[in-house]
Amino acid sequence: MATIAITAGHVVGVTGEPFDGTVVITDGRIAALGPKAKVPRGAEVIDASGQWVLPGFLDAHTHLGVDEAAEGWAGQDTNEKTDPVTAQVRALDAINPADLGFADALAGGVTTVGVNPGSANVVGGLCVAVHTHGRTVDEMVLRSPAGVKSALGENPKRVYGEQKTMPSTRLGTAAVLRKAFVDAENYRRKRAAGGADFDGRDLKLESLAAVLEGELPWRQHCHRADDIATALRVADEFGYRLVIDHGTEAHLIADLIAARGIPVLIGPLFTSRSKVELRNRSLANPGRLAAAGVEISIITDHPVVPINFLVHQATLAVKEGLDREVALRALTINPATVLGVHDQVGSLEPGKLGDVVLWSGDPLDVMQRALRVFIAGDQVYRYSPE
Repeated sequence: MATIAITAGHVVGVTGEPFDGTVVITDGRIAALGPKAKVPRGAEVIDASGQWVLPGFLDAHTHLGVDEAAEGWAGQDTNEKTDPVTAQVRALDAINPADLGFADALAGGVTTVGVNPGSANVVGGLCVAVHTHGRTVDEMVLRSPAGVKSALGENPKRVYGEQKTMPSTRLGTAAVLRKAFVDAENYRRKRAAGGADFDGRDLKLESLAAVLEGELPWRQHCHRADDIATALRVADEFGYRLVIDHGTEAHLIADLIAARGIPVLIGPLFTSRSKVELRNRSLANPGRLAAAGVEISIITDHPVVPINFLVHQATLAVKEGLDREVALRALTINPATVLGVHDQVGSLEPGKLGDVVLWSGDPLDVMQRALRVFIAGDQVYRYSPE
């Protein structure tokens, strides 16, 4: 694999101080960077004069590839709405790399996404972290699985209430969730003991057991403050790693979230208040959460907000009070940490993958655009005016 030297750019590596200088990528990984980094002999030199050089952005909560653009019902594979607990299904198995949304992601400087099942079920299934370019999903995977999706609030209550089955209420949803974890605890005990009591592998319970054992984070869809409080309560009961997805009203109990060190993936932020749960949606909420000491990531929930608008959500959150350095972390290293891929992506550091984006200027300026996108050192996008 060729060596690439990106020179003379304004480099914002996220975890270090910005500098004007060079980033060297060799064999798909960052080999060196700095104001005095040397260009290796024989390297392909890319002059980034006047441009900003950043790590590729990450969106930890999308439905890219499983809710395909312009495909209608044929491309809709987000929810297996036949059982309120489908911990065994994998978003990985439904991702179509040909989804037009992946090209949109690259145009927006997004190189890694978390693809989640939907929120119709109390337990929706296994999430996956993938690059936004590849011929097959298997070559795109960075981590699989990357978490287990669960939902509280309106969605499972509505879906199963319409089916006249449990859960049709918030208390029913919490009961279904607790039972799933009790079943997983019993499965773990039988598996550990072996013998005649163990009936063999159960993929649903294996996924839940991985959460109880700390191997996978619990990705809890919840908007309202009371639902977030339920998420905290159940997590305290069973002792798993909780991540709050959406968190529309998380700022109302930010002190409780911060005290537990629970990250919040906040968004989508470019939406109308289309249901009761969203009545307190505000672009000021990310700043409120961050000011309270909560680690935030910004998400689109693509296709709810198109993936290429990820950075613009951050820009408007900065306008409403979010610190700009925190905003950049909310697009890079913070979601990388949630997805468990922070050792590979999310910042520009030696040894990490060469996921690098060249911007025409400050990406938090809405007039700037991604000019060139590299994933593992391969150029996968170049802006071309029509």
